[in-house]
Amino acid sequence: MYSITPIAAFNDNYIWMLGPIDGGDGVLLVDPGDASPVIATLEQQGLRIAAVLLTHHHGDHSGGIADLRQWASKRGGSFKVYGAASSEFTDVPCHDGDTLMLSELSTAPLSMKVLAVPGHTLDHLAFVIDNALFCGDTLFSAGCGRLFEGTPEQLFDSLAKIKALPADTRVYCAHEYTQSNLKFAAVVEPDNQALADYIQEVNARRQLGEPSIPTVLTTELAINPFLRTEQPAITAAVARHWQQGVPDEVTSLALLRRWKDNF
Repeated sequence: MYSITPIAAFNDNYIWMLGPIDGGDGVLLVDPGDASPVIATLEQQGLRIAAVLLTHHHGDHSGGIADLRQWASKRGGSFKVYGAASSEFTDVPCHDGDTLMLSELSTAPLSMKVLAVPGHTLDHLAFVIDNALFCGDTLFSAGCGRLFEGTPEQLFDSLAKIKALPADTRVYCAHEYTQSNLKFAAVVEPDNQALADYIQEVNARRQLGEPSIPTVLTTELAINPFLRTEQPAITAAVARHWQQGVPDEVTSLALLRRWKDNF
């Protein structure tokens, strides 16, 4: 067994730390955008970096890698970065549908499935380990990432891949955006009782200083408007806001994302 722990960075980033396993000292890091809090955590707990997963190239996800390599090297260590083939940081190129065996943490390798999830960026990947999804900035609780590089069609297909995962999948996204996203979701679907209940739950957790992440896919399917574009209530809300017809789900997603961009 292993734990998955958030390391807070910048204003609202989460760097995820998986491990150690079986009494070892190696951990897996996801999107280490800032080296300082990672190093502080590792030194405090006597841990080393076994490997890094990089979901996409943005600096708040990749910016700490060079310093972490230096830190590891000074201690006689090194690690490989699993990421997109196009990334300057990548040692092990990952592609859609790959299943990789991660042997760096334990004598019993961890199985990891790779999903290509373009939209937020063209090189965006997500990683599935057991029932944990590390999805970077593609999916947030009650939200999704902005379309910086990709198209609505790409984002729709990426979210469809995530929707097809088992309902008990735990979603480890990279930002604490949940309360802000929920304000928008409540405007889009004011009569969604599951959403109202989740708002109360998240507010209580945040008041205690607890992360709202991870969330669970079954929850997101009930409350996240960007995963609910097939719902008549979402279509109607989008049509009312933009005062135009919404012929299909891709159009609904595109207009919903544009609405959120200006919310």
